Amino acid sequence: METSFAAATQTVPEIAAGATPISVFDDTALKTWLAEQPPEIGAWVQSTGFAAKAGSVCPVPGKDGKIGRILCGRDEDTPDIWCIAALPERLPAGDYVLDSGADPAQAALGWMLGAYRFDRYKTAEKAKRPVLGLPDNIDRERLTATVEAAFLARDLINTPAEDMKPSDLAAAAIAVAERHGADIRVTVGADLLERNYPAIHAVGRAATDAPRLIDLTWGDPGRPKVTLVGKGVCFDSGGLGIKPAAGMKLMKKDMGGAATVLALAGMIMALGLPVRLRLLIPAVENAIAGNAYRPMDVIRTRKGLTVEIGHTDAEGRVILCDALAEAASEEPDLLLDVATLTGAARVALGTELPALFCNDDGLAQDILTHGAAADDPLWRLPLWQGYRKTIDGEAGDITNAPEGPFGGAITAALFLERFVGAAARWAHIDTMGWNMAARPGRPKGGEALALRALFAAIEARFG
Repeated sequence: METSFAAATQTVPEIAAGATPISVFDDTALKTWLAEQPPEIGAWVQSTGFAAKAGSVCPVPGKDGKIGRILCGRDEDTPDIWCIAALPERLPAGDYVLDSGADPAQAALGWMLGAYRFDRYKTAEKAKRPVLGLPDNIDRERLTATVEAAFLARDLINTPAEDMKPSDLAAAAIAVAERHGADIRVTVGADLLERNYPAIHAVGRAATDAPRLIDLTWGDPGRPKVTLVGKGVCFDSGGLGIKPAAGMKLMKKDMGGAATVLALAGMIMALGLPVRLRLLIPAVENAIAGNAYRPMDVIRTRKGLTVEIGHTDAEGRVILCDALAEAASEEPDLLLDVATLTGAARVALGTELPALFCNDDGLAQDILTHGAAADDPLWRLPLWQGYRKTIDGEAGDITNAPEGPFGGAITAALFLERFVGAAARWAHIDTMGWNMAARPGRPKGGEALALRALFAAIEARFG
């Protein structure tokens, strides 16, 4: 799948002669700088009403009457990554270079994330864009891998479900595997039953595009095992427990977990982390047809546990249980899953803060610490065992939809934990996968929340 990264790479050439400098100032730094400038510069800045606050921008004229410098404000608590991230939207086409006021690598990353466009379906001619030059001391390989990963995830999530069916998601994974020399196997349709993935098949069997399990491996088998699992519900109608129109509108993003782990896998491979990587994505569409799975059906799973279907709209945990059981069977050194799993997590934490559940305190703290450092935060919620009895089934071993409105993110995580067991150090991320409103560097639409946090935690542990 072609991503939007090609356009963004044009924003990071070598520094061109005559590029317009960008100076980033907080209030104190601005006052110091203005004291050193000719009076007419100070008068100009004052006349524009520019204040060194986040989001404020002031073009300063040069001697030739053209723009001579861009002043960009920041608050004291504005992270370097976002301090110039709004400028690709606000500056005219031309060459620019960061002159001062922020870490160049972090600022360049934010700029590039802010340069993202999802214009696959736009027919208007593409306008020229502002271009940011890079100094020689930036790690371009890391910058490229990070932005490519983020753009891949955004593009996959933003793509309408008509063009992002399970087969399309598999094709995207195959393209990533081929690029990095990884092995990949895709198990499709009735073969899922032959290979004992009955839960994935049950959820996806009603769709015209068959359910499938994407299984990618890469790296030396003797290295630490890192396994990633992502929920790949390419569209969620709610099944026979159909969603209302408002609840269904954004369900093209219900494969946001799969997009995030595929992007993370690509980043791990691009930067050559010394791990044995495995990626498992159960890819389905939760559709309605005569053979759709039904409320109160009892479904067998790869692990042998049976799942009683309390609600067909709690399908993500059902497909994940087969993938997690397979992942845990290898006893990996680290097992991570990412899923747009529950509305309850959004009620608890809002849309910008993924919920983290983890069976290992050290791992949880590593993820939280690296997330804070990268301004890619998560918040830990408990795997509270006192609620485990709520997922007990009546006709089956467990239910996918406990009775009652409370603690839904926790009970969903406890459901997944039953398929992980004690064999793996495991973290589960319940994410929105979507920016509800635009912020600098984070346009409205699909988003790989926790991508940079998870990569940094993996690299610190195994790199």
